[in-house]
Amino acid sequence: MTTLSEHDSPILVTGAAGAIGAIGRNVTEMLLARGHKVRAMVRREDTRAEDLRRLGAEVVVGDLTDLASMHRAIDGCKHIYFGMSVSAAYLEATVNTAAVARHHGVEAFVNMSQMTVTQMSITETTDSPQHKLHWLAEQALSWSGLPVVTMRPTVFLEGFFLELAAAGVRDSDALVLPLGGGRTAPISAVDVASAVALVLNEPAPHIGRIYNLTGSESADLTHFAKIFSEALGRTITYRDVPVDAWTGKLREAGFPAHVLAHFAAMARLHQQGRYDRMTDDYTRLTGRAPTSMREFVQAHAAEFTRPATTA
Repeated sequence: MTTLSEHDSPILVTGAAGAIGAIGRNVTEMLLARGHKVRAMVRREDTRAEDLRRLGAEVVVGDLTDLASMHRAIDGCKHIYFGMSVSAAYLEATVNTAAVARHHGVEAFVNMSQMTVTQMSITETTDSPQHKLHWLAEQALSWSGLPVVTMRPTVFLEGFFLELAAAGVRDSDALVLPLGGGRTAPISAVDVASAVALVLNEPAPHIGRIYNLTGSESADLTHFAKIFSEALGRTITYRDVPVDAWTGKLREAGFPAHVLAHFAAMARLHQQGRYDRMTDDYTRLTGRAPTSMREFVQAHAAEFTRPATTA
């Protein structure tokens, strides 16, 4: 009787179509580059699913809250990366996936959480409904008996500093964010993906570990605005704005209420200094420094720069 080697069985990557930072897509690409088979789970057939197939992934369409979908996705996989965008269904999706993973005897379950959970407990939470769901999900995974590795990144550079701030930098030379004078240590989602891929490549030494992932420095937005200025070659200022006015504009842009409540809570926690935290977990895990703010801005300079006008 022969058994499949780890490279013969696919690694399941959920959220592979990607949202902020496209962690799932990057994990998929990185694992394929290491010679692994990857089963990439997406919510729908679209161009992103086709892109994953072109990379060499097996694509499965399904719903993280649906049992039948998760049986199709997990059957035959030894290792799983579980990640999901901010959603009111996050806890249901986590428990549903975990139950099916346990049924199929999964040997490594890499869970994407959030660093704020490190400061939470049975008596301490935040005003973010998503933070509470992450905390509860971690409790459920602990109770499940699954071989879990927990990744707790801080704020993503691709989130607050690109998706939510690029327009202000591009159009008015300002980082327009409601973070007050709070300091923060954002990390690139690509770096987080590289940490996930490293763990999935050889998960055994990491089972039961929690990795709190931050960027290379913790600083306020005035400091980061100076870095934007130097990287872009023009003066960028930090413009602090009221949380309610900021979320109001995001509401007009179509962000759902659950996401808005999460963003508002994150902004207020920044103002309170709750994101002024640094760890060396990323460097110890990967052997290299995380992407700096300067490197990030330089890599995305086109998105922060107004297109040249022609006469």
